[in-house]
Amino acid sequence: MSDDYQRRSYGSVEVGFGAKPGIVVVDFMLAFTDARYPLGGAPLVMRAFENTRRLLEVARPLGVPVATCNTAYMNEREMPYWKISAVRETFRHDHDSAPIDPRVYDPSYDLAVCKKGPSIFFDTGVADYFAKERVDTVIVTGCNTSGCIRATAIDSFSHRYRTIVPEDCVGDIEEGPHRDNLRDIGRRYADVTDLTAVLAYLEEWRGRNG
Repeated sequence: MSDDYQRRSYGSVEVGFGAKPGIVVVDFMLAFTDARYPLGGAPLVMRAFENTRRLLEVARPLGVPVATCNTAYMNEREMPYWKISAVRETFRHDHDSAPIDPRVYDPSYDLAVCKKGPSIFFDTGVADYFAKERVDTVIVTGCNTSGCIRATAIDSFSHRYRTIVPEDCVGDIEEGPHRDNLRDIGRRYADVTDLTAVLAYLEEWRGRNG
């Protein structure tokens, strides 16, 4: 954080964990996790993918609500005006890269939605699901940090959730946008932490609710 932001009190208040966590898993679809596809296999995304797998292996047995998503459209006419040609070409319901990667998706447990915009909360049932589950703390995982993670974190904040972004459970194509956006999110909307801290919170939460 630059001195000027700090002097103006940005990032001076910690959000903290609340009483009931929920996890969102944003866009770990094959388009991003399979290197056969144009957007797939970026190292930071795959690091986030593996760490999110570890998080979910702990969270699901504890009963933590999980909402996951992909982004897909019937055709280009349904799409917003994406500036990424690979999105226009592959983010389609009938494309092999559209499904959520089964390594992070449990269809018997997770709420799965197909979103049409950057945020998992925009025009989906995720906020309603979390309200029913009495979630007050949203843990944001997935990709990409500079796009759909940032949008999801801002929407989570706007829904009045305590918002937690474990840095090593989100990823991007390049290191610079990943770091810059996490720094900015952490100044304004969310606590940026790591997998170790989130796992410690879940252990403490289990102790309180076991």
